Amino acid sequence: MGAACAIFAAFVLPVATVVTLFVGSIATFLAAGYLSLRADAPRSEVPEARRSVVMAARVAIDEVVLAGQSFVISLPPDAEIERTRHEINEARELFARRGWLADPLAYHRRPPPLVEPRLVPRQLGHAGRRIAYEALCFESGYEPDVEEPGRDRWSSYTANRTTHAALLRHRGTPRPWLVCIHGYFMGQVRFGFWIFDAIRLHRELGLNVVLPVLPFHGPRKVGRFSGEGFLGGSVLDTVHAEAQSIWDLRRLLCWIRSQGTSAIAVHGVSLGGYNAALLAGLDDGLACVIAGVPPVDLARLVWTHAGPGVVRSLEAAGIVRDEVAELYRVISPLAVVPTASVERRAIYAGIGDRLVSADHPRDLWEHWGRPRIEWTQSGHDPRTPEARRLVAAMLRSTL
Repeated sequence: MGAACAIFAAFVLPVATVVTLFVGSIATFLAAGYLSLRADAPRSEVPEARRSVVMAARVAIDEVVLAGQSFVISLPPDAEIERTRHEINEARELFARRGWLADPLAYHRRPPPLVEPRLVPRQLGHAGRRIAYEALCFESGYEPDVEEPGRDRWSSYTANRTTHAALLRHRGTPRPWLVCIHGYFMGQVRFGFWIFDAIRLHRELGLNVVLPVLPFHGPRKVGRFSGEGFLGGSVLDTVHAEAQSIWDLRRLLCWIRSQGTSAIAVHGVSLGGYNAALLAGLDDGLACVIAGVPPVDLARLVWTHAGPGVVRSLEAAGIVRDEVAELYRVISPLAVVPTASVERRAIYAGIGDRLVSADHPRDLWEHWGRPRIEWTQSGHDPRTPEARRLVAAMLRSTL
């Protein structure tokens, strides 16, 4: 940020002053990365981060993203915190009585088949050319259980009722499919194509590729920005957002299978990696599951990034991490066992990740029976060369 300001300052300040500001900003940026690396305690089963300029820059970028999130995510008003506390208490009692805490799979109802989604031809500018794709949408049909707190509020989120996806597919004989699940704050077609190398994989590997939009994201957003409300807001909204994510994905998989396919792989990034890992325990027909830079414990994630002041306010209101974690068990990847064999599971993660610390993917790796994992000398970056090679290798070997 300081370097960018220094560039604009060149129009009004002497050159020497601008250069000093620019160099100082870059030095401060890298110093922040180095200090963050030094403060990071070693984690068992996680390789050590190399102290280098490149690594410091990657970690500093994560810190900038975290700082930006703090400006758009704030503590809810007192009335909303009080309502959340009541909902948590009611939901814990309901979930225990229904047996959902003991058997999280039972919480997820089987959705009806998706028969005829709406498909609209679209085009997108890419590398100086027009890329043809299809915009797919259908009515989600998801509703929380009639007894669940927060059901009426959830039903009021009108834009979220329609599920959207972008689709790249080949005509003719059935092809393997790749489902790419985006991360938090994402849900835009152009960015999704870039993050997942969707166009290249579609052409070079001959895959049909679909990029679904998660609840509260992209055209489904209900707040100021894409993703607002999925995390960090109402605890029950997070439960319902994740449950609807899996509901929508299962309906989409049903439609894909009705089109004829030899195999389906799922690749998720960040929050999408969380969804991919949870979906792997609820669908028994996936040929391959790849979780990229995945969180696996949403309560741990929120409490880590909320900041001491917010945590004190929540706990003073009676909202404590252990009780929230207990509720999140019904949507936890660590509470389900993937049906695909260990050889068909893979994880990649950044050793210096500041958005999703390395203990999250490590815990998933342990839970998944220690499948192939690629630790990269980077932060929260799904496009490292190591990650891209891992994805390509897994797709070639399983599809």
